[in-house]
Parts: sequence; structure tokens; C-alpha cells
Amino acid sequence: MRGLAQTLVLTGAVRAADMSAAIAQVGDGPELQQLLVSSNMATEAQIAEAVALQTGHRYYDMTGTDIEPEVLALVPGTLCRRYQLIPLGRVRDTVIVGMLDPTDIIAIDDITSITDLQVEAVVVAGDALRQTFERYLRSDEELSDLSEQIGESADSTPGITFTEVLEEQDADAPVVRFVNLLITQAINDRASDIHIEPGEYELAVRFRIDGVLHDMQRADRNIQDGVISRLKIMSSIDIAERRKPQDGRLSVLHEGRQIDLRVATLPTVWGEKIVMRILDNSGQSMAMSDLRFSASNEERFRAAISRPHGMVLATGPTGSGKSTTLYTALRTVANRRINVITVEDPVEYRIPGINQVQVNNRAGLTFAAALRSILRSDPDVVLVGEIRDQETAVISIEAALTGHLVLSTLHTNDAPSALTRLTEIGTEPFLVATALSAVVAQRLARRLCLRCRAAYTEPSDVLQALGFPHDPDDLPELYRPVGCTACSGTGYRGRIGLHEVMTMTDELEQLVVTRATGTEMRQVALEQGMTTLREDGWSKVAQGLTTIEEVLRVSL
Repeated sequence: MRGLAQTLVLTGAVRAADMSAAIAQVGDGPELQQLLVSSNMATEAQIAEAVALQTGHRYYDMTGTDIEPEVLALVPGTLCRRYQLIPLGRVRDTVIVGMLDPTDIIAIDDITSITDLQVEAVVVAGDALRQTFERYLRSDEELSDLSEQIGESADSTPGITFTEVLEEQDADAPVVRFVNLLITQAINDRASDIHIEPGEYELAVRFRIDGVLHDMQRADRNIQDGVISRLKIMSSIDIAERRKPQDGRLSVLHEGRQIDLRVATLPTVWGEKIVMRILDNSGQSMAMSDLRFSASNEERFRAAISRPHGMVLATGPTGSGKSTTLYTALRTVANRRINVITVEDPVEYRIPGINQVQVNNRAGLTFAAALRSILRSDPDVVLVGEIRDQETAVISIEAALTGHLVLSTLHTNDAPSALTRLTEIGTEPFLVATALSAVVAQRLARRLCLRCRAAYTEPSDVLQALGFPHDPDDLPELYRPVGCTACSGTGYRGRIGLHEVMTMTDELEQLVVTRATGTEMRQVALEQGMTTLREDGWSKVAQGLTTIEEVLRVSL
């Protein structure tokens, strides 16, 4: 595919000066296309059109394309993924195949021999091909075949454990392919966590997608040791230790992106359970608008993080998006004129230009110890991963009182409860009242799939019972999930935040000092304009972003 750079310049897709700079940086090879796309110099569609023009093939726009099942069945999914292609249609004895590289003779020969048909290669865009893979090609069948192969290997070599030979296995070994395919499928399915759970008779694999666990795979228990040992080796975890929990981390390259996975093992009665948290770095690059605050909540939140000092807390259960909110706040306030330092356990996302400290309890580097050192490093903004004890709370609050902006998380059910929680930990109420600027409580509700949602109206008496604000004479148009190929039949795709932002006022400060109850603080906060999680959820239901059932599931 020589001459692609020249073709892109001649067609006007990329300026000559930009292309020269790109070639000087990575050369005229496959990396050039990745650089052009990542630097927004050219779209993947423009690159595909240039490839088509340069190779003399037809460009095929896959937008809105529906592929017939019998056409898709012509080429096995493993070949599609290996050669980066997809069958698009069949005309008599010719199969039309969308390819990134239509000059790949080996791929065309393999398809010809498998289908016994002639191949017409057309050029498709890389992003469109990836979306088609996610929509049509799943790895479930291949995973089942691999699990059978692993089980047969385990039965045929009873005297040798997988652990003994795993490090010497190549990329084509069944257990290696099983683990790689499992991770790839989870990323393609937009999963946030992979659960590998040993049982008495079988090994279960579940993905957490949009906050809900889904059963994905069940395999014979014979493959358990091989899969778990392989993951522990990849994560630099001691494979000989099976009696206590361990933590590790691994990185994979997926479609040109580096994705980190945080790995945790937990001994159970049937073996070690492994949970992998997928840390897609795209999450830390979100803008404030991506958080979908309401106008009033965003105004309150921006005012709090724009102050030169004070404490801003994000509260909610595990997996409610607190870290994403705080990372977004950091990106909003950080610049080269200020010193930003974080102390986290673990450091989930690496952010350029920000000093990030990893807690190491074994070495004595606790949150409190790290905070003391951080405050001697002249910070302007400090992010504390979580306030867990009195010592961390006191140091964080004192930092907020001495000219630093402090961002942190706390586990409470709503925003006002953060005030009572801090005093229960052992912090002096007058310090809490003075240091705290705002508290954001949040939950994540599943977002409706815009391709298949269906409109309907709910009876007024039902809305009245739920407390949904409405006009009985003009019922709002709501939406319910349906399910399609784009959302894997769930009716939901992605998640959206529900927020409750409480800013500190003189009245609230007085209540904290007098050790008022959480109920009293909540009542005052509501009187001063705080929107509850449920109310924020209803507004997003009215906008057609989520459903009544989702709001009821995640909020009180």
C-alpha cells in the first residue's frame, strides 16, 4: 500500500506540511494511519477512500449496513478478526468482502478456499469495521471451542499442571487464546469488569455491562487452573500463592489503544475467583459536559472546584462514577501554572502533567503518610482517592483550610450524610463546617439505546404514586427499552449520571457545628435549592435518556 501518503495529499484529505511532519515522526508505514487518525488530521473514512483510489478498488460506506445471517456465515468469525474483514453480500457466485487492505492476497485465497466463491474486495473504514464486529461477531462460540480444547489437554496430561508449562506456551496455545479472546470480547462489549468464578462443576465468566452483571460463558472446571494461572502470570501475581487475596495489573493493546486492567484474586471454597476492572483511558479524558450535570448542578459544581481552596467531596457506592467525576474536575482546573498531586489506591488512570502517588500500605505509604509528604511538596490542588479514617480526614480538611483545593471521595448514600459521616469518623465539626465547599452524591443509571427505544405514556395515577412531576392533562412522552443488535438486545447502551449537589451555606455550617441530624441537614439543603438524586433522575427520564425503572433501581 505504498503511495497512500501521496494519495491523501493529492485528494486534499491531509495538508502536505502535516503529512511531511507525520512521516518524519513515524515513517511511511502502518503507524502513519494511526497517527493521522489520533491527531485528527484525517478520518478513517478518508483513509479508506484513499486506499480504494490508490489500489483501484471500490470504497464501501458501511453506515447503516445490515448483513444477512447467511452472508455472515460464509466466513468464520476467527478469519474475519484475523484478517480484519467482513462479508457484506453475495451476488451469484461472488462474495463481496469489506477489507482494510484489499491487496491481502493470503486473506482472499483463504476466503476463496473456504467459501468456494469468487471474492470481490471492497475497502471499508476501520472504525466502521470495528462497529460491525461489535454488532455481528461475538466470540462466544470460539470461547466454547477453546475451553473444550483446554479441558481435553488437562485430561490428557494429568501429571502436569498448567502452571508448570504456562510461561513456555506460545500465542497459539488454547489457554492463551482463551484469555486473550475473553479480554477482547469484554472490551468490545463495553464491560467494566470481568468476573471469573470457579464452581463445584464449572467455571463461570460474567461481564458487568452498564452496571449489571451478565452471564457470558460457562466452561468445564478442568480449564480453571490454566486460565487463572495465565491471568496471574500476565498480572505479575504470585502463581504459587493461592491462600490469600492478591492484586495486580496488566495492559493490553486493543485496536491501537492501550487498555489497563486491574486484577484482584480472592480465594473461595472452589478455587480463586478473579475480578478484572477494565480501565479504559478514554474515561479520564471526559469533558464537564460529558458528565451530564443539570444546568443548576453544573453551576454549583463549577463554582466549588473553581475556588482556590476548600474541600469538594464525591459520594456514592462503589462503581458510581466518583473517580470519573473527580478526574474530570482535575482536568478542568489543572494547568501548567499550578501543582496538582493525587494520592490513590490504586492509580486507575495515568494523567499527563499530574503527579500521581500510589498508596503502598506494606511500605508504610498510607493515605495519611502520603498526604503529609504531599503537603510539603507545595501543591495547589490535591486529590485524595478516598477518606477512610480519622487521620486522613483531619489532614485533608487541614489542607483545605490552609490554601489548597482538596478533592476526595466518601462512601455515603446522599450528599448531606457526608457531613455526619465526617464527624462520626472523628473530625471536629467546626473544621468540617469551615473546610467543606460542596458535596456531590451520584449514581449511574443505564442510558436508553437511541436506536431502538420506544415511546409510550404512563397513566397519571402511576406517575403520581412515583412522585414524577407532570401535568395530568398533558402526560409526558416517556421511553422504554426494546433491544436491538446495537445494544446486544438489552435496550440500554452506556450509562448516565444522576447527581445531587449540595453547597455549604451559613445555615448548614451552623447545623454541623451543633451536631444536627442528617435529616435536619437534608431538609435545610432542600430548602436552599438542592435537587435530589430522584428528582435529577426524573428530569433525565423526561428527556428520554433513561427509564423510570432505572431511576427507581439506583436511587431512593
